[in-house]
Amino acid sequence: MARHNIVFGRDQAVQGGANYNAPRFGQSAQAAPAQNTQWSSGFAPQGHAPTATGQPGAEQLEAMYARPSATGHDTGRMTFKDALNAITASLGVIVVVGFVVATSPYALSFVAGDAGAQAGLALTGLATLVGVIGGLVAALVNIFKKQPSPVAVLAYAVFEGLFLGGISGTMEFFYAGIALQAVVGTLAVAGTVLVLFRMGILRTSPKLTKIFMVAMIAYMLFSLVNIGAMLLAGQSLREGALGLAIGGLAVVMASYSLVMDFEDVQRASDSGMPRVYAWRLAFGISVTMVWLYVEVLRILMILRGSD
Repeated sequence: MARHNIVFGRDQAVQGGANYNAPRFGQSAQAAPAQNTQWSSGFAPQGHAPTATGQPGAEQLEAMYARPSATGHDTGRMTFKDALNAITASLGVIVVVGFVVATSPYALSFVAGDAGAQAGLALTGLATLVGVIGGLVAALVNIFKKQPSPVAVLAYAVFEGLFLGGISGTMEFFYAGIALQAVVGTLAVAGTVLVLFRMGILRTSPKLTKIFMVAMIAYMLFSLVNIGAMLLAGQSLREGALGLAIGGLAVVMASYSLVMDFEDVQRASDSGMPRVYAWRLAFGISVTMVWLYVEVLRILMILRGSD
């Protein structure tokens, strides 16, 4: 379906989420009765004991009907709470790992002075490199893996925590307070999108999704050209007014991607998909939030650098 996030574009299970209301995963449907089947009410005539047909009596039936209905936990189906737990776990790992790495220059400078600060900057640089490579590998594993894996999603969260903590710690050393500003800006954008989505104001559409896909391809091509310019000429194209324009467009694209993520969570919860798919949804939102934070941080770097 066109409305699905690109992260889930290859996932037939998410695309066909509505079909998960059918009995599966250990829940077999009752077969249609054969012809000439003799039906029995299971109740004996008044004044007589129940027939010895193996059918439950009136008291047993009443007790069965009085039982609470099966929950998502009982059936193995995903609920909104399952998705929320997985999302909280993955984003929590990113935040914790990122905070530890980002504050390492200040922690080491407090212990060993300037030498500790330099060691902390070297650590953030190494964390950034490891996070970029490891995050890319973990992302590919999660995208192409047929069945969602909590371990793979949490591994991705660890690597992204290293990456975000590395770049945040480095930028914080040169632009004091920029990391906190980026966090506040990211939460403000994501919170606004969530509120507007809950109010029913923000929704995706096939036409907007096509525009999003074209813009995404153009953005990726520009990023490749920018990397080439940095390697060959040592000059970034994402500076000044052009950098701010590209950054603003990227924030809008990330916000739309977040709307698609929210719709996927809502759709998957309503369709009763297997509980493990909550981790696929958590992975998608983690990817979008990392992208949004990086773009907000880049915009702040341009603004702070022009002071």
